[in-house]
Amino acid sequence: MRPRPAPAAGVPGAGRASGGADVAGAACWGLRAGPPRPGAAAEKSPARRPHRLVARPYVLKDVMSKHSADRSQSATNSTLRHGWWRDAVIYQIYPRSFADSNADGMGDLEGIRARLGYLRDLGVDAVWLSPFYASPQADAGYDVADYRTVDPMFGSLRDADALVRRSHELGLRVIVDLVPNHSSDKHDWFRRALEEGPGSPMRERYWFRDGRGRDGELPPNDWESVFGGSAWSRVPDGQWYLHLFAAEQPDFNWEHPAVADEFRTVLRFWLDIGVDGFRVDVAHGLVKAHGLPDVGSKDQVSMLGNKPMPFFDQEGVHEIYRGWRRILEEYSGDRVLVAEAWTPSVERTALYVRPDEMHQAFNFQYLTTYWDAAELREIIDLSLGSMRPVGATTTWVLSNHDVTRHSTRYANPPGLGVQLRTAGDVELGFRRARAASLLMLALPGSAYVYQGEELGLPDVVDLPDEARQDPSFFRADGQEGFRDGCRVPLPWTVDGPSYGFGAGAGWLPQPSDWGKFSVQAQNGVPGSTLELYRTALRLRKEHPALGAGDSVQWLESPAGVLIFRRLAGPREAFVCTANTTGAPVRVPAEGEVLLTSDGSEIAVADGLAEIPADVTVWWTQR
Repeated sequence: MRPRPAPAAGVPGAGRASGGADVAGAACWGLRAGPPRPGAAAEKSPARRPHRLVARPYVLKDVMSKHSADRSQSATNSTLRHGWWRDAVIYQIYPRSFADSNADGMGDLEGIRARLGYLRDLGVDAVWLSPFYASPQADAGYDVADYRTVDPMFGSLRDADALVRRSHELGLRVIVDLVPNHSSDKHDWFRRALEEGPGSPMRERYWFRDGRGRDGELPPNDWESVFGGSAWSRVPDGQWYLHLFAAEQPDFNWEHPAVADEFRTVLRFWLDIGVDGFRVDVAHGLVKAHGLPDVGSKDQVSMLGNKPMPFFDQEGVHEIYRGWRRILEEYSGDRVLVAEAWTPSVERTALYVRPDEMHQAFNFQYLTTYWDAAELREIIDLSLGSMRPVGATTTWVLSNHDVTRHSTRYANPPGLGVQLRTAGDVELGFRRARAASLLMLALPGSAYVYQGEELGLPDVVDLPDEARQDPSFFRADGQEGFRDGCRVPLPWTVDGPSYGFGAGAGWLPQPSDWGKFSVQAQNGVPGSTLELYRTALRLRKEHPALGAGDSVQWLESPAGVLIFRRLAGPREAFVCTANTTGAPVRVPAEGEVLLTSDGSEIAVADGLAEIPADVTVWWTQR
């Protein structure tokens, strides 16, 4: 057996060696260099992989019929249950960075299927897959060229079916990303729109408009792209088209009936294959205000603004999701819709999960709240109070593929946003992240875990600029768009060309110390972050008070500390204590200690327990 390095990075106190942010070159910087992007030094935007469209099978009768036959039996043999999402722990997989089965540097569906046992043993209830559809990859798959084909980079439709079936055999649900706000500029509709010219029916499926100014040389309005710059691009015939994100991602016109028809077909296609639900990308953006009015302000680029925008959160989106909900209810097996809706408030988010619309919506207000007891209590109360009237459960999330990992965010001072390029106090961030994770998993509702957070991964903040591929980084001249740091391929082993991610280098370079965070380094190691997550998820299943319900009972606590009780019938209660301060605090001992985020023993004297700085404790009362 290969000896593990000591101590493992996932164990408190191990820390991570900081990279030299000012040192040029991957070799000096200490990275395992991935495949270089062609022409990276001269480009203003990342290289785009040549688009490869493959013919779709006419039907998938053999695949779908087999899945339908297996579906009821797999549900019977698994832990699948009615209303499963209400207290589920859902694991987000970013496919290109999870596991590479064919040594091409990109993760793929077969790599995921081969690692499903790891996720079952971790204790999650479902997986959510970021896009794997046919795409030129201008925005890592969120620019879809064909919604009913798997990109050859990730595999095939048969691979997708095999992944879904194996997941169900292991008792795991499968949620897939759906991107309905925009397509790729290589989508057949958009290509035809360019070919057919102004006034053509195909152009009406997108937002083509004449420009302003004497010769139409100015954009139709003042809208800005989330990725920076104007939200409009001009085509050779003089018209402009709308893209709230990259120019390669033209927005659909959801006022056109063909768009709605297409996505109803797409939903049924994947439901027939057997997926358990959809995470709807930019769910708040599909409908634009009538007439596409100017914003009249330069402060409009943020996805999570505090004021209404004519391109986000319009009332018309809700009728779309009511129709989608009716489609899902045609299918057995408790299928779900999850909204990625960056709204100005939790109250606005609650509108997306009314009984006839979606089942869940991401709680981005919680994600953006800093590690501070008063702020956390406020957003917890607001979240629970907003979802309760509509009968929905709250979701809790700390990290995802679009934000700096919470280990690194908490290592930095508050107020810096959710995309950072500074490592901060690495050990402090690591400690706070473990505590924040236990707090999140103690709250009622559903929790989302982003791949690698169970390993304590920090963000790779010092990626060389020439290795970056986030289009927003290039549109903002390197001043914004640092999402690549949370997308670096996972480490599975302590060494190897890509630390077990694949047989060769990955698509993004990995730090030279990545192996100490690996699954191999932490597996079975008491106190490691991996074992902390495994224990927490096991306890969450064993104790009914964890996850279920829609409320918490706050107990008296000193400043900087959260203490709440969750009831599990007349004979058992669960208590969570979270110290968000930088010093130990003495609080009432709340029963028998179940788990501590730092693995420490809690000293109790005269009925008082000393809780270390930045530590969360779970207690049980009988």
